Amino acid sequence: MNIKFEEEIHGLWVLGKLSDSWEIFRTSLSNSAPNGILSMDLVKSSVLNEEMRRKSQSSFVQSDVLVTERRGRSKSKGSRGNSRSKSKSDRFANVECHYCHEKGHIKKYCRKLKRDSKNHKGKEKKNDDESDTDTIIVATENFYILSNGDVVNLAIQQSSWVIDSGASVNATSKGQFFASYTPSDFGSVRMGNDGSANVVGIGDVHLNRNGSRLILKNVKHISDIRMNLISTGKLDDEGFCNTFDNGIWKLTKGSIVIARGHKFSSLYYMDAKIIDSDINTVNDEVNIELWHKRLSHMSEKGLKILTKKNHLPDLKSTPLNHLPDLKSTPLKRCPHCLAGKQTRVTFKSSQHSRKPNVLELVHSNVCGPMKTKSLGGALYFVTFTDDHSRKIWVYTLKTKDQVLQVFKQFHASVERETGEKLKCIRTDNGGEYCGPFDEYCRNHGIRHQKTPPKTPQLNGIAERLNRTLVERVRCLLSESQLPQSFWGEALNTVVHVLNLTPCVPLGSEVPNRIWSGKDISYSHLRVFGCKAFVHVPKDERSKLDAKTKPCVFLGYGQDEFGYRLYDPVKKKLIRSRDVVFIEDQTIADIEKIDEPNSKHSDTRIDLSSTSLTSPSTEIEDEIQNEQFFDTDESSEQVGAEDSVQE
Repeated sequence: MNIKFEEEIHGLWVLGKLSDSWEIFRTSLSNSAPNGILSMDLVKSSVLNEEMRRKSQSSFVQSDVLVTERRGRSKSKGSRGNSRSKSKSDRFANVECHYCHEKGHIKKYCRKLKRDSKNHKGKEKKNDDESDTDTIIVATENFYILSNGDVVNLAIQQSSWVIDSGASVNATSKGQFFASYTPSDFGSVRMGNDGSANVVGIGDVHLNRNGSRLILKNVKHISDIRMNLISTGKLDDEGFCNTFDNGIWKLTKGSIVIARGHKFSSLYYMDAKIIDSDINTVNDEVNIELWHKRLSHMSEKGLKILTKKNHLPDLKSTPLNHLPDLKSTPLKRCPHCLAGKQTRVTFKSSQHSRKPNVLELVHSNVCGPMKTKSLGGALYFVTFTDDHSRKIWVYTLKTKDQVLQVFKQFHASVERETGEKLKCIRTDNGGEYCGPFDEYCRNHGIRHQKTPPKTPQLNGIAERLNRTLVERVRCLLSESQLPQSFWGEALNTVVHVLNLTPCVPLGSEVPNRIWSGKDISYSHLRVFGCKAFVHVPKDERSKLDAKTKPCVFLGYGQDEFGYRLYDPVKKKLIRSRDVVFIEDQTIADIEKIDEPNSKHSDTRIDLSSTSLTSPSTEIEDEIQNEQFFDTDESSEQVGAEDSVQE
């Protein structure tokens, strides 16, 4: 979590970490603080001054501020007599030597180390032992305290970069610093404490130092690292010149000074700002989650197939190997998918043989009744699925006896569109498919296959489709926060998207392409139920009225680039192509404010008198639909190709 604390809390936190020997100093500083406020700068300066005062007075060999023991030999020689006193063995009774790993002494007084040094067997370890070791004793997300000998140094981590001549790579733990970023598993790096950390990404970081621009290339994203590191070796490889002199680091290229830094303790730091305009705000994973919502919560496999075929506009420029992998980096768990799709473990089923041509076999089934009526009063819906192309048509029904009427519309439409004859239809043994339905099939030479009672497995394609549709509708209603009465609109959107979804029986092909033989587009898809701003025509507003109004996106219209939207203030349905979408907001974010009465309302439909579920279902609204749609549009199949899809 990125939690920022006030300066006073930082100061109190640092004072609280001091040992008991600093109690008098802590009390004195608290009582002498101006206006009773302890700022971070006041605490830092006071701690450093007190530390230097105690060091100059030789109050103790090493500061009590440091909570980790010091490794390595001190540069200040000190008195050898005191260090070899009789109480030395008692002082290190429970201390383990870092060289021979025996207790009772420290590495400085290790006899084995001295013998190895005389025999020239421990030169490398001895040289490492001669150097001072900087130890981080207290670290937080925003700042840390460094220990170097008897000096305490506080450094801000957020904007500070450590100039490290020993580092072989540039590294940071801040993912938001990158201007370009490639997430993947890039192995691991070895740290200075002999530990290792995983590299989760790599990219470029753009820094601004007093107007000068410094681009760090191939910066490794290491989540476990505490400091931002700049490798002088990498800078040297890129043609820069590093100069260290009198506690100042200078980076030049030719005669131009690119950056400067200062020495704190034994480390060189550079304070720099991240260039906000260069930060990469488009994350591939975020894009994939957005398309997951746009495609009505499509599965990961379907998203991968569409990405491989470069059908998703925002992801066309992304290399395929940088996309989240189904095994190593799965799509972020979607609570709405769990709300709509979570099931028990299924049984294995036999593979269905696909028909060679369109309309050779059509699967049909009725689903319902729903507990909540749609906005048009429907309680059922019927589906028709072509076995060859797996293209889906859906119609909402008020009663089951309307199945024959919509089947006549479907029959005439598909035969006129393809030029082929419908040969066979497979249904269950429900009453809506008996009597007049059988007679119509016989009169038109259509073979009607009916499954035996209580054997839905023989009509598995239609049965499984109903489950898929209901699950997707739950997902859309859960995410959009719309009432359940909008299930008809959600159903039409789901069918529209399913006809654009890769299908396993088709060899990962798309039903609409198999049905029509034309290329398809996904650029018109938007998140169902999202907030949208609709342009108000000039003749429907005065000069000072707003040119837009917030609505809720409900689906795709039949006209080219047309969308169906719902005005929550006036309870009207609007069809428009001049729409701006806010896909991360829902109806809950739309303020319910009264708008002035409009003089023109012929392009809106009152939901109290007209169906919102489908502009095509004449059955849901046989009387009122001529208020907005022509009667010849009432036979529109929601899954059929419309101008938006083209």
